[in-house]
Parts: sequence; C-alpha cells; structure tokens
Amino acid sequence: MSVLDGKKLLIAQPAPQNGSPYHELESKYKLKIDFNPFFKVVPVLLNEFREQRVSFNDYTAIVFSSRTAIDAFFHIAEQTRTVIPDTMKYFCQSEAIALYLQKYIIYRKRKIFFGTGTFASLLSIITGKHKNEKLLIVCTDALKPETEKAFKDAKLNFGSVVLVKTENCDLSGLDLDKYGMIVFYSPSDVKSLMDNFPNFNKETILFATYGASTAKAAKNVNLAVEIEAPTPECPSIAGALSHYFAKN
Repeated sequence: MSVLDGKKLLIAQPAPQNGSPYHELESKYKLKIDFNPFFKVVPVLLNEFREQRVSFNDYTAIVFSSRTAIDAFFHIAEQTRTVIPDTMKYFCQSEAIALYLQKYIIYRKRKIFFGTGTFASLLSIITGKHKNEKLLIVCTDALKPETEKAFKDAKLNFGSVVLVKTENCDLSGLDLDKYGMIVFYSPSDVKSLMDNFPNFNKETILFATYGASTAKAAKNVNLAVEIEAPTPECPSIAGALSHYFAKN
C-alpha cells in the first residue's frame, strides 16, 4: 500500500490529452488519478478595464506572458475602438505565445520578440536592445511584485494593466475524503481550495506544489506540503511525484 493508503491523487488541472506523464505514473505505481481544474482565467469586463485609466497607445511596446492575455488585449482594443499602430512592438515570454499574435496582426519578426519561456530570458531581450521602449505589461489579477522590482531595477519605463483575472471553479462536486494528495500548480489553486472548502480537515491530505510561490501560498494556510518542484533532481512535478512514490 502506498503512502496514499488507497486514496486517489488529485491534479488541479484539466485532464491531459495523450502522452501525459501522469498515465505512466498511474500504471507504474498503481495510482488512481483524477483531474479537476481549481480556477479559470477570464478576461476583465470593459468597465473594469476603463477603471484602470490605461491607454494602449501611450505605450510603444506590449509585454505578454500568455495567449489569453493576447486575446483580451485585442478584444479590449476592438471594444474601445482603439487602433493599434503598426509600429507597436510585442514582447512575449515564449515563441509559442509570439506565434499566437498571427491571429491578430501580420507577423513581422522586426517588431515581435520572444524569450525561451522564462521571465529572465524575456527581460534579457528587453534590456538588450529595447531598453528605451515604453512598455505596457499585461497582467493576470495584478502585477507580480518580483516582476515590478525586476523592471524597476533594470530602469525600464513601464506600466501595467490587468486584462485577465482568475476566478475560482465551483468545486462543490468534489469529495475531498477520496483524496490522499492534491497537486497544485498555482497559488490560485490554493486560494480556490480554501474558498471552496474553508473547513476541510487539513490533516488527512498531503500536497504537492509546483513553483516557489505555490509552495509559499500552501504553507501560509498550513497545508502539509509533502513534495515541492522544481528541483535540480526533479524539474517537473511529474518527475517529483515519481521520485516520491518510488520511495514510498
């Protein structure tokens, strides 16, 4: 019997498609795994945007970290009848996000720049040849303090706007008693759990977290964080789970 004592493992994400490493975990360690997203990302309403008093054309470059943010940006531009000039530059955290811009603009490499998937790689591109741009960072919920500090330390001219926000999923259909461990990928997962089940028995469930901010959020509400990723040994949460169950 594993450390889960016959209970299921719950992944706080939508069910994956073919080729998920979780399928291998199920068969290798005889686990029963359920998937259920704990939150969703939705665009802000037009009045919520207007309350921020931001004009896109006051900036020379836009910073995106997700395709959802791109959709929200161009949707708000359409709603406000804002014409985005051809001279606008776009900085994206990864090439996949940058390529998504083709849905809305003619893709020209001279005005679209992207990192390798990390915030550090994106910041390096901006500070390299584009440090004189006036940058608008498109955020989810709010500008992260570490992002704000990094842009200030780099002496960049920037502002931010919230165009997408997280909302808790309705988890009333979940029976927490069925689960011995829950895997979180975001602080929003933690918030949703606590909002949906403010009085659940914390002593009966272990938690695995991906990312330092997620682990911190879980520990701040006294959840039993048993597994943390990434680590040099286990860069993925699936790898960390495999390593853990091999020992338990």
